[in-house]
Parts: sequence; C-alpha cells; structure tokens
Amino acid sequence: MNSAEINLVQVTFDVVRPNALSVAEIFYKRLFTLDPSLRPLFKGDMVHQSRMLMAMLGAAVNGLTNLEALVPVVRQLGARHVNYGVQDEHYATVGSALIGTLDEGLGEKFTPAVREAWTAAYGLLSSVMLLGAIEARSAKEAANIQ
Repeated sequence: MNSAEINLVQVTFDVVRPNALSVAEIFYKRLFTLDPSLRPLFKGDMVHQSRMLMAMLGAAVNGLTNLEALVPVVRQLGARHVNYGVQDEHYATVGSALIGTLDEGLGEKFTPAVREAWTAAYGLLSSVMLLGAIEARSAKEAANIQ
C-alpha cells in the first residue's frame, strides 16, 4: 500500500468510527446474509463482539503506517482465529461484507479510489492473518504427529 491509500483508509475510517456499533451491526448482518453458516462461530454478546471488531479494525487501520509493529499482531490474530473455526475461504466473505458495509456507511464518500484503498488494506491484512492461520495449523499438525 502506498501512503495515499493508507491516508484514504484512515480518513474514511474516521468518518465511520463515531457510528462504530451501528457499522458493526451492518457488517454482521451483511456477513451472515452472505454466509449464514458463519453465525455459529460468533458465540456470546454481539455488542461486545462488535466493539472488539471495531477496536481491532481501528488498531489495524492506525497501524498501517507502521507495518513492522502491525504484522506480528495481525499474524497472531489469524492464528487465534483457527481456534474459533475460521476457514481460509471465510476471509473472502469477510472482505465482501467489509467493503459492502463501507460502501453503505460512507455513501458518496466511497469513491472508486476509496474502494481500491480499502480493498488493498483488507488484502494485506487478510493475507497476513492467513499466514498466521497456516502457521497455527502446521504447528497443531506437527504436535499431533509427535
């Protein structure tokens, strides 16, 4: 990602941040519409889950300017998601739900350039999470062999 894309992601996230809980509600509604089989992966209070989602997304967005610090955290997040039952193919669905949510939440501010910037940001973050997931699954398999 270049600095202009990072700036677009950060500026537009600041637009949706004040409405974090309603944005998260839209995201989860969209996610479960795209793939209802994901609903059972989310146990417990969805308001709490929504807060965690927006906090993590905010931290990731802010961290785009310091990838050296962000990447290990995101990789660990991907590893933890293995334990929640997240599969590799779920990342594409989450990306679609995120982009659709931003489109709805930003309205006219969701320009083609903003879409491209968010797509690049999600692509970066999800690829690092997938790396963490692969490492976690490999470690589990290695432990089961021994």
